[in-house]
Amino acid sequence: MTSGKIRELVQYVTNAQGEPTGVLVPLDVWEDLLKSWQAFADELGQADEAEPKAQILADLKDALRQVKSGQTFPIAELWDGIDV
Repeated sequence: MTSGKIRELVQYVTNAQGEPTGVLVPLDVWEDLLKSWQAFADELGQADEAEPKAQILADLKDALRQVKSGQTFPIAELWDGIDV
């Protein structure tokens, strides 16, 4: 299920001023999301175990260098192209 489809299925809860304060997610969508997140977490765990510590450290140093040099992206852009 794509993130766009999920957005179509959720219902937003608003306060008296009409500002969104929460989200109601259909149960089947919620269960699919939980399964997807668990599968993703399992994959990450396996990848972490297989990746040498030296490579993880090098990746972290590179990420820190990018942040220090201003090479960052808005969080909204990081989600582009990711389907659940």
